[in-house]
Amino acid sequence: MDPFEPFFAQLKTFEHRGLFENCDRPWIPLVRLNGYLMNWLAEKRRAGLDSSPVPEGLHVSGLQGSGGLFAERWVKLQAPLFLPDQGLWIGKGTLLEPTAIVKSPAVIGNNNEIRQGAYLRGDILVGDHNVIGHVTEMKHCIIMDHSEMGHFNYLGDSIVGCRVNMGAGSRLANLQFRSPEEKLEGFIHPIELGWEEETVGTGLEKLGAILGDFAELGCNAVLCPGTLLGRESWIYPNTTVSKGFYPAKTFLAPKDRKSRSHIQ
Repeated sequence: MDPFEPFFAQLKTFEHRGLFENCDRPWIPLVRLNGYLMNWLAEKRRAGLDSSPVPEGLHVSGLQGSGGLFAERWVKLQAPLFLPDQGLWIGKGTLLEPTAIVKSPAVIGNNNEIRQGAYLRGDILVGDHNVIGHVTEMKHCIIMDHSEMGHFNYLGDSIVGCRVNMGAGSRLANLQFRSPEEKLEGFIHPIELGWEEETVGTGLEKLGAILGDFAELGCNAVLCPGTLLGRESWIYPNTTVSKGFYPAKTFLAPKDRKSRSHIQ
């Protein structure tokens, strides 16, 4: 079984689809993400691209691994911004609003909106035509194309497909509850979840959600760590979704949380 078939019908159009090749589990691209970003940025440098001039209104500091930028005013990029020393690429047409922060490494595509107060905490791969909205925070995430996380969202260690909408206040939690032993001794048990009729270990201490293409999350929905949501699924507002795999066209609502198709 293709591990991405339940999630991403649009994967072939994603510029960074190479990250998804030869994976046996759908969360493996997250394991590879940091190395992929560093190699992608290095390839741009080997191709002869020089560091870009920094547009007025963007403050850049630090070096790769600890660097980033802070938007002091509205800036719409008229050309790609490549900052190899800081480990950043932001594509043409992307708009950064005041107080947005992007930490390295990050590769962000074309014609995105990164709105006021957005906080991108590093290990970020974003495609084209996405909205990363007001007070939205994300870390260690892959976002494909034409998706919206426009208001008060959190995304940790997650993959978001094409044309996904996250309603205001919806969250992709990435850290499961820890025992006193884990806290005192400084370790975290890797997340286990149901996949292909068995319980499998992910090997990951933190894993958020995988949201398939066209998924819709209602306002204030919370997805527990290790939630795999098939394409064209709907999560009703104020629903808490337990970890595990949910097939395409799942509908979940607070009153019963039973799966059913919403499209006949």
